[in-house]
Amino acid sequence: MVKKILPFLLMIAFMVISSDAQAQCAMCKAVAESNGAAGGGVATGLNHGILYMMFFPYFLMALVGFLWYRHNKKTKAA
Repeated sequence: MVKKILPFLLMIAFMVISSDAQAQCAMCKAVAESNGAAGGGVATGLNHGILYMMFFPYFLMALVGFLWYRHNKKTKAA
C-alpha cells in the first residue's frame, strides 16, 4: 500500500517545494527587475501568478491519472 501512495505523496511534496521557483520569461524578468530596483513588489506577485497558473494543468493531469488508475483497478477486481 505504501508503494502505491509514495509516488503520489512525492509528487505533491515536489509541487509544494517548487513554489519558490523563479518562473519568468525574458520580458517579464526585465520588467520585474526594473520594478524591483525601484522598490516595487511586482516581481513577487508575478512569480506567484505564474506558478499559480502552472499548478492547475499538472493537478488536473494527476487527477485524471488517479481516476483512470482507480477505474482500471475496479475493472480488474470485478
